[in-house]
Amino acid sequence: MDLRRQKILEAIIESFISSALPVGSKMLTECYNFKVSSATIRNEMAALEKEGYITQPHTSAGRVPTSRAYRLFVDQMKKQEVLEERAHQDMLAIRRQYYLNKTKAKLYDTVSILATATDNVSFATIPDKGQFFYIGISNILKKPEFMTQPEKATKVVEVLENELANVLSDLKITKDGAIYIGEENILPEFQSCSLLALPYSHQGFKGIMGILGSTRMNYAYNMAALRSAIQLLNE
Repeated sequence: MDLRRQKILEAIIESFISSALPVGSKMLTECYNFKVSSATIRNEMAALEKEGYITQPHTSAGRVPTSRAYRLFVDQMKKQEVLEERAHQDMLAIRRQYYLNKTKAKLYDTVSILATATDNVSFATIPDKGQFFYIGISNILKKPEFMTQPEKATKVVEVLENELANVLSDLKITKDGAIYIGEENILPEFQSCSLLALPYSHQGFKGIMGILGSTRMNYAYNMAALRSAIQLLNE
C-alpha cells in the first residue's frame, strides 16, 4: 500500500474511532490536509474498499474500517513516547480519582460510626478542594445545655456549615492530636464546646478527623474512639 492510501486509511480509522460515524470523502477533504482533490480521495477510498480495508454500511453512507484495516493499523504501530506518557498520566489521574472516591466513602462510614459511638458531632476534612463534612448535629442539639440555650446551638451549627474548614486550617494539630476546651477555641461560637482532632492518612490522602461536643464530654473515651476510628479507616 502506498503512503497516500495508507494515510487516508489511517484518517478513516482515526475519525471512526472518535465519532463512530461512517467517514465520507468530503469530511476527509475538509478535516485532513491531504493536498489532493476530493475526487482523488474518492478513488483512493474505492481502492481501499476493493482491497477489503473499508466497507460501506449503507448505500448513502460513508465508509467504516474493517477488521483487516485495524489489523494493518495495529501491525504497523510503533511505540510513541508522547502517547506512552499521555496514557501513563491518564492512568495516574484515573487511579487517584478512584482511590479518592473510595477514601471519601470510607471516611463517611467511619465518621458516621464515630458520631454514634461518641454521641457528638464527628467530622473529617476531604482530601481535595479543602472540603469537609460532619455527621451527628442532632447529638449536640439534644444535649441539655443546648436545649436550654438554643442560641448557642444555632451559632455552633452556623460555624459548622460555614467556617469549620477555616477553623481547622488555623489550628495547630500535631500527629498526637489536639484538644481545645471551651474558651481555648479560637471562635467565640465554639466556646461552649470542646473540639478534638487528629490527622489521618489513607491511600496517600491526608486530612483531619475530629469530634465536636459539649465541654462536659468524656474526653478520655472520645479521644480513644477517635484514635480507633482512624485505625479502622486503614483496615
